Amino acid sequence: MEFEGKKIIVTGASSGIGRKTALRLSELGAKLFLIARREERLAEVVSELSGDGHAIYPADLSRIDTIERLVDAIVKEQGKLDGMVYSAGISKNMPLMQCKPRNVKEIFEINFFGFVEIVRQICRRGRFNERMRIVGVSSTASLRGMKGNTVYSASKAAMDGAVRSMAKEIADKGICINTVAPGMTRTDMWDAFLKRYGEDSDSVKDMMHDQYLGLIETDDVADAIIFLLSQRARFITGFSLPLGGGKLT
Repeated sequence: MEFEGKKIIVTGASSGIGRKTALRLSELGAKLFLIARREERLAEVVSELSGDGHAIYPADLSRIDTIERLVDAIVKEQGKLDGMVYSAGISKNMPLMQCKPRNVKEIFEINFFGFVEIVRQICRRGRFNERMRIVGVSSTASLRGMKGNTVYSASKAAMDGAVRSMAKEIADKGICINTVAPGMTRTDMWDAFLKRYGEDSDSVKDMMHDQYLGLIETDDVADAIIFLLSQRARFITGFSLPLGGGKLT
């Protein structure tokens, strides 16, 4: 009953971890406000949610200057917030020689700048209820490097680093903020990885050798997010919870 009637934003809700988290939260009674770029995909997800009172807000969070109006609209229409899950993000394999400023900026805009701005906006006075909880979806890439992962790894490390400082600034408001850092998970990113390298390739075998507990399911990540959103995690803040499947050992 803990999530009954709780109002929670889920970004990146049209697929993968965001979609699964929204589905699970709706089963627990939460009211979800779903954000992603593709309206038709959001409409499909909201039709699958349990309960009622949900809403979709198509938006591109890489357009940082639109986030204030977006959050303002959600709060005016739906009321004060109890939580937010930031699952929006992109991953691009980019060799160092391609890490030109414009390419770096493209990834940071959605993976990091959008995260910081939406946190800033929902933490403004009058926009949140007591004991609001915020969870960002990071990655084991923030802790372990791979070839071609310079910018993606940096964007996730930036998220984790920011959360440690944010936690200290918003603690007096009764807000906790954390991240989850999953390893390779069965999402569109995994499908793209298989398509690029081939299911029987050495690249795939090497990755799963390191992640020796196996491929992570979106259910597993959603469970961790829901724990951090709950009052059972009320003394956890400024922390990144790794879900590496053994990848970090």
